[in-house]
Amino acid sequence: MDEKVQPDHKPNSDQFEDLKKTETLDTLHGDEAIRVIAGYSGDQEWSAIEEKRLVRKIDRKLLSILCITYGLQYYDKAMLSQAALFGLRTDLKLTVGIRYSLSAAIFYPGFIVGAYPAIVLAQRYPIERVIFGIVLLWGICLMCTAGVTNYQGLYAQRFFLGALEAGVSPGWMLVVGGWYKKQEQALRMGIWYSMTGYVSVVSPLINYGLGHIQGSLSPWRYMYLVAGAITVLWAFVILFFMPPDPIRAKGFTDRERFIAVSRMKENNSGVRNTHFKKEQLWEMLRDLRFWLCFFMALTMLVANGPVSTFTPIIINDLGFSGLNSLLLVMPAGVVIGTIEWTVPYLCYKYKGLRSYMVAVTVCGTILACLLLWQLPQTATGPKLFAVYILASYGGGYAVLMSLQIANTAGYTKRSVGSSGMFVGYCVGNFIGPLVFLQSEKPYYKTGWIVTVVTSCITVVLAIVYRFVCAQSNKKRDQTSSEAYEHAYEDDMTDMTNPQFRYTL
Repeated sequence: MDEKVQPDHKPNSDQFEDLKKTETLDTLHGDEAIRVIAGYSGDQEWSAIEEKRLVRKIDRKLLSILCITYGLQYYDKAMLSQAALFGLRTDLKLTVGIRYSLSAAIFYPGFIVGAYPAIVLAQRYPIERVIFGIVLLWGICLMCTAGVTNYQGLYAQRFFLGALEAGVSPGWMLVVGGWYKKQEQALRMGIWYSMTGYVSVVSPLINYGLGHIQGSLSPWRYMYLVAGAITVLWAFVILFFMPPDPIRAKGFTDRERFIAVSRMKENNSGVRNTHFKKEQLWEMLRDLRFWLCFFMALTMLVANGPVSTFTPIIINDLGFSGLNSLLLVMPAGVVIGTIEWTVPYLCYKYKGLRSYMVAVTVCGTILACLLLWQLPQTATGPKLFAVYILASYGGGYAVLMSLQIANTAGYTKRSVGSSGMFVGYCVGNFIGPLVFLQSEKPYYKTGWIVTVVTSCITVVLAIVYRFVCAQSNKKRDQTSSEAYEHAYEDDMTDMTNPQFRYTL
């Protein structure tokens, strides 16, 4: 016979019975999950094996959609650096001054503009429909790039593309936070975020083929048309097949839905609440942990400037042709994609590593920056190695996203905090391309100095974050015992719930 779930994971039967007797369920103050609990009349205990089987089913239905969507987002966003090798810079006169860098950077002010409206829509309306609309529009916007005839038009297209893509990353953070326990979240974040690396194995092959087209259009225009068309088609897959949360997802039995919701009580952070609560917004703005995550995202992602905008160009500067430079991007995708899921996997297996792993992975980026800055251009092999480990911070960023979602309770606070952290992400990404000056090519002294300094700041902030969370846990351990009775009824935040413990 299956072993019954451990006592610390047992649902509170008396509490469930009280919910069923309630004539009117309060989903304004409480979480939508109480509807599932109140409507279930079966056995309220489950075995560990049964829960594992359910988690595997959730992974099958959910992770493929999260991964492919995020892979398409990075494919579309990083298209600029690959198109630059096939005439985009000369056709749109981007070789003058900082025009090319600005065309990459302007994506992120658009991202900032779009992040908050997108996350509010995702809280208030069915998230699968919101993401469908976002992906559909960004695919159309991407195809429109093929019609751009000057750099001003490219600036406008990149700004609106950023605004449209802004909702995906914070939206996926909310989805993972609603389906998985805290200890499970880092690995799932890492799996879908690793697509930023692995898509770089596939996209160069596609663009390598398109680069050989001898048609009426420049090869880079075909690249945008194909990528946009793929994105538009994928939007409909999201609409019809994405399981949004345990409350509304199709393809689950009543018992599976009950277990999926009940096991999440352990998080003390709820599953879904459609009401925007201003008091949780103000609390987020006073929360030191949020600001530490914000500035870690900002300083860490300055390094994404050379990664997403200059990697093929840096390889090209080593003496390789445009087509060969595309192919040499592929090993970087394998290395970074592997780091981006391996690091969260270690955090999943061993508790208390997350803040440390953020610091360790950023140290890998610091080493790469120093090598690319200080080594001569004739050191082709070592410089390629540095290119391949340059985005090591990606593993740490996947963990940072899991820390932000795991350490924030209260649905509004978690929603706004997720989008707020992406503002820091955007500011870092905006700075990154602009400090790589064409006049300093191929050594880019200013760019590497700025990247090294900001990465060092990230390491310090990660250690401070861990200390702050550990101190909060220590104080709560001295004044309260940990329990999970009110995770759904109150929609309490991490700062107001003395039972909440921060993940380190």
